Amino acid sequence: MNTDPFDPTTLVRGTIGTVMLFAVMAFFTRATPRRILGALLGSLPLIPMVMLYDSIASRLGWWRYPSVSVGSPGPFLIYIDAALFYGAGLGLVGWRVIRRYGRHGLIGFLIGFALFGVTRDYIMGAVTGVIEFGPGPIPFVADLFAYASPQAIVQLVMYWIAGAPDSEPLARIKATRLAHP
Repeated sequence: MNTDPFDPTTLVRGTIGTVMLFAVMAFFTRATPRRILGALLGSLPLIPMVMLYDSIASRLGWWRYPSVSVGSPGPFLIYIDAALFYGAGLGLVGWRVIRRYGRHGLIGFLIGFALFGVTRDYIMGAVTGVIEFGPGPIPFVADLFAYASPQAIVQLVMYWIAGAPDSEPLARIKATRLAHP
């Protein structure tokens, strides 16, 4: 069995799994088609953003993928998977959090999401060696930014396309019931 995470077969299997995970997240968050469209369109800027972040981080010695040359991003399919899962899929989860807790939910989600991502990266690096981090706190802070900023874009695009998190019909029905018992 091939254990190289950048092997083409592994990448394709990962993409198939990511598409299925996105579908599951869309179903369980009860996102409307417009909200799903907003999440998918909002995740598109993640691809060049994260590729740029990885290239800059590699050149500055903050983090790198050992199987990729210095200054180069990883395989393109990884960025598509990241946009679909970490951008669109978890963006729908964030939308539910924001819908429930408002601005505090947005701030909490972005901080929690960034901390989750950095923890995931450091664990993946320690366990598999697929990513290596440079010394000091700057790689940590840069990785936090590399997770939070794209997710903020996803939330903003979802807002533009599908409206505020509480603008869904079900939210209006619940608000009406609370206002008029």
